[in-house]
Amino acid sequence: MTDKQYIYPVARIRSKELSLLNKQVMEQLLACKTYEDCLVTLMEKNFGSSENVTLEELIKSERKKTWDLMRELVEDISVFNTFLYENDFHNLKAAIKQLYTDKEFNNIYIENCTFNPELILQALKEQNFKLLPSYMQKCAAEAYDVQMHTGDSQLTDVIIDKKALEAIYESGTSSENEVFSKYAELRVAFADINIALRCNKIGKTRDYMIRSMAECKSLNITNLIEAALESEDAICDYLKTTRYSDIVQCIRKSSSAIEKYCDDQIIELIKPQKYNSFTISPLAAYILARENEIKNVRILMSGKRNNLREESIRERLRELYV
Repeated sequence: MTDKQYIYPVARIRSKELSLLNKQVMEQLLACKTYEDCLVTLMEKNFGSSENVTLEELIKSERKKTWDLMRELVEDISVFNTFLYENDFHNLKAAIKQLYTDKEFNNIYIENCTFNPELILQALKEQNFKLLPSYMQKCAAEAYDVQMHTGDSQLTDVIIDKKALEAIYESGTSSENEVFSKYAELRVAFADINIALRCNKIGKTRDYMIRSMAECKSLNITNLIEAALESEDAICDYLKTTRYSDIVQCIRKSSSAIEKYCDDQIIELIKPQKYNSFTISPLAAYILARENEIKNVRILMSGKRNNLREESIRERLRELYV
């Protein structure tokens, strides 16, 4: 589609943005006394339906709404592959787990993806990795071999997670679209920072971190790994020299503060798209805004279900797009 061809899809997105959960609705949800009261309030705002018995069902139905809309608005959904590749690699993990345990699992595959999960399972069963898309073949073969011969699920996940990051990064940064390229940069950088912090905490080796981290322009992962081998303070000292210096105060606070910072940076990235009318960027921004909205609902509903104090829930909530 050309830029002019996005005028109608963007107009549709503008109307959809009006139904995103805003600050007023979030305050109403925070004021609800119970999990059940929250469900009622959400359904009044057309978020979820009476058919959604569990929180996971509610979230799944809302994600389906988002991607059904995108399929209406664009001819080729592959324009959003930067966002969808992560689901492909989740499905690869799920298929390996299913074959390794020789058990049937319900609802372990994600529907919104670039490649049919059933074909991933078939390729693994037949060990015919050429059935898979080129970006997944080598990773799938290696991860399958590790899991089946060693049972090392952690290493299997590391192999798949790194390739997922690399696929996201390559797709986003090779795009001529600013939202996709900047999203990919942030997504990989934040993943690397979290890997460094986690590996420092549990004493992982240099080789493990090299196998886990993906390259990106905004971080020098060699320096990040060296810092992680030393101390959390060293990680913070390195990050102060990068564009992510603000995350240091979150590191000092808590893991939930780090997660919030990362998600809020994505929202800051897409906010300018509220004033763009001629490219695919507002559609990409809407997808990310919806994911952020869903994350907020999960945080809030989980908090209500576990009887957390309102202040505790509030400090975890992400910035809103609207």
